[in-house]
Amino acid sequence: MRDLELFIQLFEDLLAFVYHCFDRIVIHGYLSGLSRPEQVVYFFREVLGIPMLSKEVLSQRTHDYQGWVEAYARNHHIPIEWAEKGLRKEDQVLPALRRMEKQDTYGVYFIFKSMELGRTFRISVPKYPTQDPNYRILAQQRSRLTHYYFYIQDETLGPIVMRVASFFPFHASYGLNGHSFMERERSKAGIGFHKNDNAFLAVEDVTALPAAADRLSPQIIRKQLDYWTLILGPKFSNKERGQINLSRFYAIAPIEYCRNFIFKRHFPIHKIFERSCEIGLWRLTANRISEIFGVRLHKRLRGKLAHVIDQIEHGHHVSRAYWKNAFLKQYEKFSRFLRNELCSNNLRDFGLKKGLDHLDAVRKRFQTITDRFAGFQAQCLNVHVDFPLLQRLALPISIGSVRYPGIKLHDARTIRLLEVLLHGGNTVGGWTTKQIHESLLAAFQLSANAYALNQLRYDLRKLKGHGLLERDGPRYAYRLTAKGVQVALLFLFFHKRLCGPLANSRFHHQPHPAHRPDSKLEVAYHKADKAIQQIVDLLAAA
Repeated sequence: MRDLELFIQLFEDLLAFVYHCFDRIVIHGYLSGLSRPEQVVYFFREVLGIPMLSKEVLSQRTHDYQGWVEAYARNHHIPIEWAEKGLRKEDQVLPALRRMEKQDTYGVYFIFKSMELGRTFRISVPKYPTQDPNYRILAQQRSRLTHYYFYIQDETLGPIVMRVASFFPFHASYGLNGHSFMERERSKAGIGFHKNDNAFLAVEDVTALPAAADRLSPQIIRKQLDYWTLILGPKFSNKERGQINLSRFYAIAPIEYCRNFIFKRHFPIHKIFERSCEIGLWRLTANRISEIFGVRLHKRLRGKLAHVIDQIEHGHHVSRAYWKNAFLKQYEKFSRFLRNELCSNNLRDFGLKKGLDHLDAVRKRFQTITDRFAGFQAQCLNVHVDFPLLQRLALPISIGSVRYPGIKLHDARTIRLLEVLLHGGNTVGGWTTKQIHESLLAAFQLSANAYALNQLRYDLRKLKGHGLLERDGPRYAYRLTAKGVQVALLFLFFHKRLCGPLANSRFHHQPHPAHRPDSKLEVAYHKADKAIQQIVDLLAAA
């Protein structure tokens, strides 16, 4: 099975350890008894005894909660400020978090206020009179209102962020990180570790990391969120709670799941990531992305389906494979590890439910997808110069009474055909001969006379005879086999990464053997030139 084990085998001399966990979870909390307009009307009229619902009545509850937050911050000596535009909140509260960690205390350490869009209710008078003069129309809308960001150091979950809207229905959202929970678990168990930002770079007991990640259960999360919601959320009396259900329903969106490959040495990480990006641009086609995400590709697929390489701040690059409302990204960090991270904004794309109770199902599904991605990269990175394979492909073979000619490494027609099949052959069910021919002519600016359709049929027959190409059942549509993918990558990388640079160096000035100044730099230059010439001679002899 080509999965994580194959990826680890490729880099067993370089990898220190591998672990997986939820990198970021955003949970939305809805008051189950006050989320719909009719529930709000019932609450004010039947529970509180207010006959006519108005904007002033709703605003009074908002003013009461805002006054309570100001008093809470004042009594507990907690800084409370308006968030500045363009300033990252996490960077501004970091000194306060460091002080709390140094003092080994827990609780709220900072509060931000921010004007943001949120869910509210609009009250309007009916156009036509009704039998009830106090009847008002209550409808949901989105408007700008004050939100409070509570930055909390939790004893179990570590640093979390709780955002509460100050207007009905008091929507709340919570942000937490699985690495913080694992850090708390390692500290309680007395296991030494080195953690930088949101990654473990060293740990005494490697086998305990996955177990700590799996212990982040819905029950633990709900217990802590219920506690902080009771402490910091809007206040309701016992009478109000007794007559209407005011429990919170927690829903997940968005969510990030990561798999980290920690390396022992720094130097190979960038090269591995660079080659993974190259392979991704070649091989992460629509068909392959659908296979990794475990879905069937069809014409009615909504959302984004592409692979790109983005450049973020400080010149770092990120390889992203988009699928619907999710994307799978890979990047290097701290020159110490590679991270494969799956991000989803809508769990319905995966056939999963968004309730917090289904967190374990999300973990299993996301772990399977990251396994497939690691397996895909292992299959592509496990390409090396296999000279016996090249020799076998160069020899003609006979299958029954049919004789197939050999495939030469220097054959330009074969290189062009493999490049088109590898880079663009993403049609479900394979490509027809006519489609391949049109793509070849367009990609390499060839005329129909320079490369006729009969010549393409001859080349396809040759590839099929060597087991590099297969037909889609009885149809005359072709796609590369698993062996064909490996051979195509080998041929193309051999030409683009080795033969191309060496051939280009033949047209540049070489150092004269008799000119040898007394300089270490010149001596090294002559030595390097001689070694490159030996490689060229060996390739020519082969």
